[in-house]
Amino acid sequence: MCGQAWSDSAPSFLGMWTAMMAAMMLPSLAPMLQRYHRAAGIRRTALVGAGYFCVWSVLGIAVFAVVTAQAAFAMDVPIAAGPISVGLVVLVAGLFQFTPWKARRLACCREAALRPSATDGTAWRHGLHLGRDCVICCANLTAILLVIGVMNLAAMAFVTAAITLERLAPAGDKVARAIGVVIVGVGVVLIAIA
Repeated sequence: MCGQAWSDSAPSFLGMWTAMMAAMMLPSLAPMLQRYHRAAGIRRTALVGAGYFCVWSVLGIAVFAVVTAQAAFAMDVPIAAGPISVGLVVLVAGLFQFTPWKARRLACCREAALRPSATDGTAWRHGLHLGRDCVICCANLTAILLVIGVMNLAAMAFVTAAITLERLAPAGDKVARAIGVVIVGVGVVLIAIA
């Protein structure tokens, strides 16, 4: 943040990141947590949620480093290179929606939601594993946020809707590919405009 040392801005960024990720991920996580609550109770459900968001918060530390480096890079590159690289990242993120890798990651996210834990420790670990799988599955969509703007409300709304739909829609794989078409189109337009 302008005029702040990294040690001052990192906690502020991490707080904003955690609040943003909670708001973005809760629509796709809430149905799983409701099912989990019925099977394992409130305390273990809270532990799963805490583990899940702990992983996303740790990712926020890495994102802070990337955003800081990205800001420094933006100061040093020619004006046209920035928009072109944004378009390329968006294009590649869209293409990832069509890969078998993405289909497997989505399947992991859906399957993980169905395993209730027997103890508090396994509930916490289940939350950590669920968060890890979700972070990996959402890597391409998170990359869009990094290049468009981590706090860009339109990008946040799109990514939230995409994550929720590809996880919860009955034909999630088809939805993921449709989202990929939209993202690829946006990437092509961004490159053309640049």
